[in-house]
Amino acid sequence: MDKKRNRGLGNRYLVILVLLLSLFNACKEDKKEDVVEEEVAVVEEPKEVYEFGFNLNDYVVKRDTVKAGESFGQILERNKIGYPKIFHIAEKTKEAYNIARFFQQGRPYTILCSRDSLELPESFIYQPNKEEYVVINFKDSIHAFKSRKPITYIEKTVTGVITSSISETLDQMGVSPVLTNKLADDIYAWTIDFRRLQKGDRFKVIYTDKYIDDTIYGGIHDVKASYFEHNKEPFYAFQFETDSVKGIIDYFNEEAKNLRRAFLKAPVKFSRISSRYNLRRRIAVYGYKVRAHRGTDFAAPIGTPIMATANGTVTKASYTSGNGKYVKIRHNATYETQYLHMKNRNVKVGQFVKQGDVIGWVGMTGNTGGPHVCYRFWVNGRQVDPFKQKLPEAKPISDSLKVKYLDYIKPIKVQLDSIPFNEDVMEEQLNENLITQNF
Repeated sequence: MDKKRNRGLGNRYLVILVLLLSLFNACKEDKKEDVVEEEVAVVEEPKEVYEFGFNLNDYVVKRDTVKAGESFGQILERNKIGYPKIFHIAEKTKEAYNIARFFQQGRPYTILCSRDSLELPESFIYQPNKEEYVVINFKDSIHAFKSRKPITYIEKTVTGVITSSISETLDQMGVSPVLTNKLADDIYAWTIDFRRLQKGDRFKVIYTDKYIDDTIYGGIHDVKASYFEHNKEPFYAFQFETDSVKGIIDYFNEEAKNLRRAFLKAPVKFSRISSRYNLRRRIAVYGYKVRAHRGTDFAAPIGTPIMATANGTVTKASYTSGNGKYVKIRHNATYETQYLHMKNRNVKVGQFVKQGDVIGWVGMTGNTGGPHVCYRFWVNGRQVDPFKQKLPEAKPISDSLKVKYLDYIKPIKVQLDSIPFNEDVMEEQLNENLITQNF
């Protein structure tokens, strides 16, 4: 009986123990459920974004482009700045950068405003082109400065075979048409007629692309060297600086012969001759009386850059009722050129200009019936037709520089010669495939 009783008590204790353990575990679970894990919010600091030398996170940034007929003052007035202050800003910054004069439709601008409820403008940034920008500060003190965005140059190569035209060939390869212009107008203008290229002509070019802020494509910067095979005849061209003081850069062949002539064929690109040099020209507006035309008119849209056709010094940058805004350049003791009817001039008297430098822009100032540049040419003080002159070759390279030049181009010529033509690469691949199939 005692044994049975003891066994019964033991079983009861065991049941009680199990119940107690179950209750204990249940309480632990309840406590776990009662614990609420707090989520810690991680606040990420905004990444600093710098442009034009400013941390843009410190401002309310407003971007836009100049609309037709819109002025600098109108933009500032629309952004809570009164005209007395606008006039003060324009006068104070005129010497650093006359923004009223160079303000152009379509160009981008940025306004940096205070980060508060008022959002008052503190700085105005104008971009006359992709690379340059002008900062006008007027928060505390008014001042302006001009700067440039960081630029990266990347060297590239391209090779192709002409099927119809070089522009079509490069376009199919996704290369900027600027390269066509550089080859046709700047390098081979006097040695190869690009309007008469033959099917099968081929070329190789080493050039540099320009990138602004490492992201914005700024176009082709320049051509380092090129090889053009036209009618089975090779034409090499290597870029070389002949005058570091004046910044004169020319292209020479493998024997150090200058490829260009002393004068460009025209002062504007992509234009047509609307009126030639003609001493017996009759004009309806003057009753068909003979009025000699001692210039050559190149029709082009307003704003087209006008280039100096040769190296020289500006002797006049003025205005007359007939010529409008014009520039005259003396190239040497024999030659002078003049450029009429400009919208604006880009040079001053006494300034040295290089062939191809922009000296102004096409306009309609003076006595003119449409947008064009009247190009005038003097030989020994007498106005002549430039297309009937035997123009001189460009100044040859000096003997001392010739040795330096030939040494300089050696590795570049090796690099150029080692670039395979596309057709050669395709032929090699075809031969490799045939060998593989035979095995």
